Amino acid sequence: MGRTFEATIEKRDKWYIGWVEAVPGAFSQGRTIKEVEENLKEAIQLILESQPEMKSGGATGKILKRKILVEV
Repeated sequence: MGRTFEATIEKRDKWYIGWVEAVPGAFSQGRTIKEVEENLKEAIQLILESQPEMKSGGATGKILKRKILVEV
């Protein structure tokens, strides 16, 4: 069974960094976009294998996203 996740990929200097907000801890880097995508796939697979509750789709309740300002 396959699932689709949305990844965010950003270019920083000579590297690309990527993360998947829907899967906490799923982030990676690479020299190319393809390398980041492959690394993220592997990271997600490992996370889902180690956290069975996420395999079924994770949270079933209402999800809120909010921006929080933190003074530093």
